[in-house]
Amino acid sequence: MNPVSWPCPLPGGGTCEEAALQFDAGRKARLLIVPALFDEGNRMRRFTVEVMRRLDHAGIDSFLPDLPGCTESLQPLEAQDPTDWLDAMAAAARHFGASDTLGIRGGCLFTPDRLPAFHYAPVKAASILRQMVRARMLSAREAGREENREHLAEMALAKGITLAGYTLGADFYRHFEPMTADPDAAVIAQEQIGGSGLWLRAEPDENAAQAEALAAIIAGELAP
Repeated sequence: MNPVSWPCPLPGGGTCEEAALQFDAGRKARLLIVPALFDEGNRMRRFTVEVMRRLDHAGIDSFLPDLPGCTESLQPLEAQDPTDWLDAMAAAARHFGASDTLGIRGGCLFTPDRLPAFHYAPVKAASILRQMVRARMLSAREAGREENREHLAEMALAKGITLAGYTLGADFYRHFEPMTADPDAAVIAQEQIGGSGLWLRAEPDENAAQAEALAAIIAGELAP
């Protein structure tokens, strides 16, 4: 596994360098992985890397780029729009010569539409936001404040909002909320992997059996 950089397009033109992890031996099967979003991405990163290790053993190259504003990125998250993320993942696919793509949870919303896609446990953007808003409301209540969902939604649409430590701009919130995953993607449900989803854990975790199961499903389709 090697950390590398790749040229990510900027909204106003030009590019910036973003980070990625890769297993690249120049093989025919080349899988771009769009990670889970926000806290789910943190909880599932170790798992995602373990899936990549197993794909490497199965003869499949894989690439895990950062979304602009997330993980190691130096771009401000509050300046991002969903179209920026779509453009970024399309650019990453071209740069790495991806033949296929895997979206994980919210990452399924940003898999490039020109590539065959696997979607692991896809989730609607509205569901992601509901969970993040709920976490903010619970945190406010513990601090002795009351916030309600309607007011938070109005604030988010007017001037942006900070949810679970992530600052989302008004345009991001507005355009992200209605997004759903491509219905033509090959869906891999959690039931096929076994056990409960790692995104439900309170802390980052991994599960060797689940990583093996997900890699095996993908390798069954892509391995030479």
